[in-house]
Amino acid sequence: MNLKATLYVTAISLAGSGLIATTLYRWHSEDLLRFCFYLILSALAAGLKVNLPGIRGSMPVCFLFVFVGIADLNASETLMFGCVGTAVQCLWKAEQRPKLSQAIFNIANTGIAVRAAYSLYHWPVLQRFDHIGPLLPIATGLAYYLLNTVPIAGAISLADGKPFGKTWHHCYFWSFPFYMVGASVAWIISLCTRQMHWQGSIVLLPVIYLIYRSYQLHLARLEDERRHVESIAGLHMRTIEALALAIEAQDHTTHEHLRRVCVYAVEVGKQLGLSGHELEALKAAALLHDIGKLAVPGHIISKPGRLTQEEFEKMKIHPVVGAEILERAAFPYPVAPIVRAHHEKWDGTGYPYGLSGEEIPIGARILAAVDCLDALASDRQYRRALGLEEAMNAVVALAGTSFDPKVVRILKRQYAELERLAQAAPESTAKLSTHVRIDKGAAPAAGYQGGAPHAAGGYETGFLRSIAAARQEVQLLFELVQDLGNSLSLDETLSVVAARLKKIVPYDAIAIYVRLEKKLIPRYVNGEDFRLFSSLEIPVGEGLSGWVAENRKPILNGNPSMEPGYLADPAKFSTLRSALAVPLEGISGVAGVMTLYRAEHDAFSRDHLRILLAIGSKVALAVENALIFRQVEDSATTDYLSGLPNARSLFLRLNSEVARCHRSGEPLCVAVCDLDGLKQINDRCGHLEGNKVLRLVSEALRSRCREYDYVARMGGDEFVLLLPGGDRRSIQERIAEIRQLPIETGVPASSGVSMSIGAAYYPEDGSDAEELLAEADRRMYKAKHLQKKYRMAGDPQPAVEIAAIA
Repeated sequence: MNLKATLYVTAISLAGSGLIATTLYRWHSEDLLRFCFYLILSALAAGLKVNLPGIRGSMPVCFLFVFVGIADLNASETLMFGCVGTAVQCLWKAEQRPKLSQAIFNIANTGIAVRAAYSLYHWPVLQRFDHIGPLLPIATGLAYYLLNTVPIAGAISLADGKPFGKTWHHCYFWSFPFYMVGASVAWIISLCTRQMHWQGSIVLLPVIYLIYRSYQLHLARLEDERRHVESIAGLHMRTIEALALAIEAQDHTTHEHLRRVCVYAVEVGKQLGLSGHELEALKAAALLHDIGKLAVPGHIISKPGRLTQEEFEKMKIHPVVGAEILERAAFPYPVAPIVRAHHEKWDGTGYPYGLSGEEIPIGARILAAVDCLDALASDRQYRRALGLEEAMNAVVALAGTSFDPKVVRILKRQYAELERLAQAAPESTAKLSTHVRIDKGAAPAAGYQGGAPHAAGGYETGFLRSIAAARQEVQLLFELVQDLGNSLSLDETLSVVAARLKKIVPYDAIAIYVRLEKKLIPRYVNGEDFRLFSSLEIPVGEGLSGWVAENRKPILNGNPSMEPGYLADPAKFSTLRSALAVPLEGISGVAGVMTLYRAEHDAFSRDHLRILLAIGSKVALAVENALIFRQVEDSATTDYLSGLPNARSLFLRLNSEVARCHRSGEPLCVAVCDLDGLKQINDRCGHLEGNKVLRLVSEALRSRCREYDYVARMGGDEFVLLLPGGDRRSIQERIAEIRQLPIETGVPASSGVSMSIGAAYYPEDGSDAEELLAEADRRMYKAKHLQKKYRMAGDPQPAVEIAAIA
């Protein structure tokens, strides 16, 4: 809710809550049994809800017992009926339970209405009319109806920004007879209570249900009628959209034009105070004002220059034809007059009828100015677009001659905001299949122009060859696009692209660069100068491929020697003389560059460029998907903090190593390393410092390993090394060196960080991965305990004994 609505709801809630509190503070009951009976009935009746049309709300039957309470009970009892009934209505069988603030507002508003109606009924002046039939109950019911509905309508009006009168009339006016009938039934119950006893009023409960059921059926019919009206309106709107597509099929430049003109025109119409029907007519006319161009030859519409007098005469019929087409659609609002007059001018010099001033429908005056503004600000076949501000100044200059000055003033004041609204409006995804090729169907019955085909040869041979080449190109491109989605491997994807592409665009070498931050890295290279292009790391913006990546524009027949890897370097020489490079633009920007090289000068044609541009976005998407897949794959097997393989990767490698050693008879050492004292660093200096130590140790372990060794982070402060080959003595010497790594990496000795290591050997200590890890882990904890024991005693560490454990 906006600020006004919030303040309004808060004020009603506070006032009603205070009134309820003061009234219930003096609560008493003269007949507690009757009060409880009516209270239970009121709560049950709250479940008999009548849904309100147009809003998400309902009205229960329990207000009937409020009227009974006003007539026969005291103020506190009656107030209890209203509040309990409202609370049950909010919570019981609610399609969407209101927020706490909304529930408090509803209860508080009911409390105010009940207390005011009770005071009105018992006002001594009105008590004189108590004997005149149901006059007093009906007057009280009218007061309760107004006090109950007007504040709620006010809250809805403030929250939704709608006129109060329309909101109240639409949502609550229909319920007026409901309240009057309820007041009359309450009066009858009151009479029965006075004549017999309050228990006699039970016989009227079926009447109450009958009233509820009749209104429920009545509202169901209203809802069906509303849905029918909405379906008709939806049908009209779909008809409008279908006709707008027909315009687009005739003139593709008008699609964006129609959408923008519609947004501009409707917003200007709102500023001029047009009614709902007038706005609907204006919206439809804005979409369909050019439908008459279906009767204008296409070469006139798309002519890239000025029209001749004869062509303009033909163009001038489109408002009349458009209006005649729309009159047959029988719109429920006046669309045709707007379309017919949207080329009329304020001074009477327009067409087709030369109307002037107020003779022109207001919708047509709006549409004329908006149409001109958008046309000036859009590209046309015969001229470039003007800037929006320049176009607006041109429209202002025509105010009073071509356009209504009042409309132009609104456009001048709000054109920037209208442009933002037009840009934010959703674009239509419906497109006509105007470029689809239909393979089925024989020649027309009358035959083709020019008679039977001549014998193959000469021009006809070239013609047929062009058709065959085009069909081959389509087929190869289709196969290429299909193959792009078959693999998530980057290398496989790029190799498929290179192989398929060579059949369409011949090349001597190809390099597909992937952008990593500010550099282009060759991820696939094939052909001549393989080693040369594979070694390149091209900064974005430098060289031929770097320029393409930065500017997102292709280069046709560029110079391969401009690549920065061998620019002006006599030691790096290439025989390639032509390059065709296109950017690979994906969802998140330029994913890379695809560059083809040839040995001849100017070897690539514009057709080659067209083909690469056609597949560029699809290759970019495939590259992005492959990179994302690789990142996910790496994150599943790599520890994010240290960059070492994680536990999952370790078990896969260890099983593989055990199987290999089993086949070859080669020994294998599994060493489990634990950083002692890391927790103290985390506690004293923070986890960032502890993470720094872990990274330093990880890097040191990686550097101490041989090419065929394997180091992984098991988790926390534990690392595992797989050391194949070598005898125990050499392995123990290496373990002794590794134990000194915390000090060698720069971790101060005063920090208390050291390393405990336990080793297990295959096949002596275990025959599978689990047994080896368990034994190494047990020995590591034994070494850790021994180090802790001697450190507490103040003795130097028994390196020999610890080494023997390892």
